[in-house]
Amino acid sequence: MTTYGGFEPVFCTIIPPHVLDTLAKAEDQALAGKARRTLERDAFERTHRRLTTVLGAPALAPPSGAAADKPNRTIYDAKHKQDLPGKKVRGEGDKPGKDATVNRAHAGLGATFELFLKAYERNSINGEGLPLNATVHFDEEYNNAFWNGEQMVFGDGDGEIFLDFTIPVDVIGHELTHGVTQYTANLTYFGQPGALNESMSDVFGSLIKQYTLGQSAAEADWLIGAGLLAPRVTGTALRSMKAPGTAYDDDVLGKDPQPATMDDYVRTGRDNGGVHINSGIPNHAFYLAATALGGNAWEKAGKVWYGVLTGGELDSQASFSDFAKLTLTQARTLFGEGEELQAVTKAWEQVGVPTD
Repeated sequence: MTTYGGFEPVFCTIIPPHVLDTLAKAEDQALAGKARRTLERDAFERTHRRLTTVLGAPALAPPSGAAADKPNRTIYDAKHKQDLPGKKVRGEGDKPGKDATVNRAHAGLGATFELFLKAYERNSINGEGLPLNATVHFDEEYNNAFWNGEQMVFGDGDGEIFLDFTIPVDVIGHELTHGVTQYTANLTYFGQPGALNESMSDVFGSLIKQYTLGQSAAEADWLIGAGLLAPRVTGTALRSMKAPGTAYDDDVLGKDPQPATMDDYVRTGRDNGGVHINSGIPNHAFYLAATALGGNAWEKAGKVWYGVLTGGELDSQASFSDFAKLTLTQARTLFGEGEELQAVTKAWEQVGVPTD
């Protein structure tokens, strides 16, 4: 695969292709048509991302005089068209306007910046103050949100299956964390390393929500995308870190396919080798470690996972076992031989990922 500047041309969406494939086959042709339109748009954006990577994306640098402890956010409005970034509607320091979607996007970018800065001393997603740009109201009834390697993009949803994609702050955090991974471990987006890539985004997306709400590990719902599903859908969220495979079970959307342990690992050529499916396994390991330790999940388990992601020893082709072994090393380095190491070790044992 062609790379540019060491980064793979990854195009990451919050709604997995296999979910949209299911919707595209729905008997309700209106729903099916919207899903097909989203799939087609995703395919176009994925190709564009590859071309951008080959040709070279424009350099994004913090403005002169920018504070290292403050985000630099810009929100654009695509006005239901497909041209990016669209019309600028809110910059850093501007007061909230009447558009709730714009305000939520602005707040979500800020929440993500704050978690990484306050908990891990990381200045924006690249560690060097990268401006955070987002486009809202992308396309007509677009059923997705994505990080394209340069910026965030949010659809409004079709109102039937998915609502506005800026509603869950963890969706915003999830997609921006793909940027953190891009600038650090750059995990290959296929198979187990791809599932780890997705899991990192779920882990930190959940931590961003917990940090924003002031929730402990015990208080958190550990759901990804709660509030995104429309009322007609039988489900609570896109994924559950606490109980993978239980987030939804709907006659149109299908059943949540995520496994919680290696016993149910899914071998598939779809979804880049099941990156959104098998991510349930490392997701569940993080949940088990964080809840065993208690308190604020970003303070102990989060520091272990962040240290592995950004520490330079995680190979871009890492397996679950490779990652798990590094979490044990990181837990020992940060906290010694105490409860933190025990909790992380037991978590991986419970999901069936070997660490020896």
